[in-house]
Amino acid sequence: MADRVRALMASSGTCKQQGHFTLNGMYQDGDFLIGGLFEVQYLKAFPELSFRMEPKLPHCELFYMTSFQQARTMVFAINEINNNPSLLPNITLGYQIFDNCLRLGVAFRGAIALVSGTEETVSDLNCKGPPPVIGIIGDPGSTHSIAISSVLGLFRVPMISFYATCSCLSNRKKYPSFFRTIPSDAFQVQAMVQILRHFGWTWVGLLYSDDDYGGYAAQAFQQEMQLFGFCAAFSKFLPHDNNLRDIQHIMKVIQSSTARVVVVFAPSSFLIPLMDEVVLQNMTGRQWIASEAWATSPLFQTPRFHPFLGGTLSIAIRRGEIQGLRDFLLRLHPITDQRNNMLRIFWEKIFGCSFETESKETDREQVKRVCTGLEDLSSTKTLYTDVSGLRASYNVYKAVYALAHALHDLMQCQKGRGPFSGNSCADMSNLKPWQLVHYLQKVNFTTGFGDHVSFDKNGDAVAIYDVLNWQPSSDGAMKFHKPPQSVCSDSCPPGTRRATKKGLPVCCFDCLQCGDGEISNTTDATECIMCPDEFWSSPNNVQCVPKEVEFLSYEDPLGISLTTASLLGTCFCALVLVVFVYHRHTPIVRANNSELSFMLLLSLKLCFLCVLLFIGQPQLWTCQLRHAVFGISFVLCISSILVKTMVVIAVFKSSRPEGKGAMKWFEAAQQRCTVLVLTALQIVICAVWLSTASPTPYKNNQYTRSKIVYECAIGSVAGFSMLLGYIGLLAAVSFLLAFLARKLPDNFNEAKFITFSMLIFCAVWITFVPAYVSSPGKYAVAMEIFAILASSFGLLVAIFAPKCYIILLHPERNTKKAIMGRQTQNK
Repeated sequence: MADRVRALMASSGTCKQQGHFTLNGMYQDGDFLIGGLFEVQYLKAFPELSFRMEPKLPHCELFYMTSFQQARTMVFAINEINNNPSLLPNITLGYQIFDNCLRLGVAFRGAIALVSGTEETVSDLNCKGPPPVIGIIGDPGSTHSIAISSVLGLFRVPMISFYATCSCLSNRKKYPSFFRTIPSDAFQVQAMVQILRHFGWTWVGLLYSDDDYGGYAAQAFQQEMQLFGFCAAFSKFLPHDNNLRDIQHIMKVIQSSTARVVVVFAPSSFLIPLMDEVVLQNMTGRQWIASEAWATSPLFQTPRFHPFLGGTLSIAIRRGEIQGLRDFLLRLHPITDQRNNMLRIFWEKIFGCSFETESKETDREQVKRVCTGLEDLSSTKTLYTDVSGLRASYNVYKAVYALAHALHDLMQCQKGRGPFSGNSCADMSNLKPWQLVHYLQKVNFTTGFGDHVSFDKNGDAVAIYDVLNWQPSSDGAMKFHKPPQSVCSDSCPPGTRRATKKGLPVCCFDCLQCGDGEISNTTDATECIMCPDEFWSSPNNVQCVPKEVEFLSYEDPLGISLTTASLLGTCFCALVLVVFVYHRHTPIVRANNSELSFMLLLSLKLCFLCVLLFIGQPQLWTCQLRHAVFGISFVLCISSILVKTMVVIAVFKSSRPEGKGAMKWFEAAQQRCTVLVLTALQIVICAVWLSTASPTPYKNNQYTRSKIVYECAIGSVAGFSMLLGYIGLLAAVSFLLAFLARKLPDNFNEAKFITFSMLIFCAVWITFVPAYVSSPGKYAVAMEIFAILASSFGLLVAIFAPKCYIILLHPERNTKKAIMGRQTQNK
């Protein structure tokens, strides 16, 4: 089959594309091509789909002058680079720009066409054709960028968006070749919450668009608000289909809510139906907070919206200036080349004419005037020629220069000193996309406007915003103003300070009020400054003071109580030990190996004493020892109990004819060895844990922002889990054996007391885990201490209290005859 295809190609000398679709765009040839995707038109007419015929191509209308300016800014930047002898010398950049018609399907077609080429026929047996683009500027939409980057990322084709802000695009694993010159929404959300904190607006409503941009931004916004104790009065998404019933429902929610501040994360297209309803219902008295997607939208800069949107605070993209751009925009002339049909469409829209000789219908009106191509652009006044507020266009400009600088750095590679395998450099005749991505990640330059351009490890740009206040102009339309110099009163309310200089971060007001954790500069009270991590603001917000350091101390009432309980437990162990030493020759003490009883008392004493390592300011040595001593002490204790249980069972079996040899496996030496081996395993676990991921002191400010909780970070969750798991395993085995042996004759039976002690032990530690996880700060340490003390007291009382009772109060029962008598009776 392959030979047949090759023969057909050889006979014709060309290979052809199997499909074809038309895309509006602009084109210029060059040594290397840069692709572009822009939202120049809006897809209004949907083609009818049928299984009987090939679907017609989509029809795009509603020409966006601002988006066309962005596309022409890309052309301007490329021409400027081509005329710059110091950047990419002897290299000419070209471009291939497509209109995505504001639809994902069209944008995806355009992206695939850019990376695969658009030539219909190729005179090459290998069907390589002309080289595809080295990178793509765009797409402006977050949803579009997510879909396109998911595919282009597989081939490491670089894509630099100038308007896609979804924080999800910072995922380097999913989008390894995606970059952007606009900050991520993660930064925008932080800036917006700072504004709310600045004014003390803690009860706000939230609206967001029903797409990736709005969904991710709303989620991040609510999470950020919760960190500062703020609440969302309501949270509603704006439907993408502009359903009137949904819009009216949202209006009712806003009007019935007590929140007077409304935050909106949505593009203008989602917001227009809601704002139309706001005007229709005459809803005023709301403070709107605008995200960058509609912060400078011209759709709302009209007298019609002023009574409702006047005073809106918006977070806008950084404004820049591009020298010579306006003159370049005015020098545009239409081109009849089909690859530049976007220029023809623009010319027809801006002058209301047609290049077709026959009349046609446009916007339901007959157009009879024919375009000559000599019309004067300087006589028009549209957003296309307005360069006073370059925001998205400025990001396009930076994106083109980022690609150019990356390509320039790639070409400067010296043979034998390259960054690729074998210290090789890229082959310019066979440039791989991933090679350019490597250099793009390291781009570092400064624009003519003075802005620094670089990308972090996630491909995100430096976060810079303009905060604007919407104010009416003399003609009734709204304009965007940065805050002017404030006029301050002679005095300010308590907790605020006078603001006397320019540069206030949000708007002009008389007095500056700082939130918790912030202070004003006492000499230039123009903004609030966050205190360092280990400091907090003073009550009058004029200086940073050290945060209170919290830990379980010996002076704390809780610490005193736990220390007292620990020392009492130690004393009780000592008293029991004295009693057992004094009566060491009596049958009760000698039963079931007195050496194990002494070892058990010693381990319980260590369990009580290890509590003292958990109290006081954490030090490196206490953090390392507290869990190690605790783990080894408890294993020594439980292993002694386990061996005692095994001895009870062995003694009983040896009293039967069929088990006379059972005790030879449980003599004193074997018992001692078993305890030491079981304890040694815990020592190994602790040694590995301490040597690989040792616990260390840690100052935690996540529980409460006004305090520092000084605690011991466990270092390795796996190490801590293995330590507790091993103790739990031994306890479970001891409980099981003791439970099975609980009905043995009384003269041998210590098993029922062990069963009860193990039941207490397991119950305490099973309830400990959820209580420990849910307890904040020092109370988590207190919970662990309580579990140690409770289980230690349980073992001490359950096992030794019955024996001490007989030894001290009923010595007549502490005789061999009494024990043997009970044995006979039971039999």
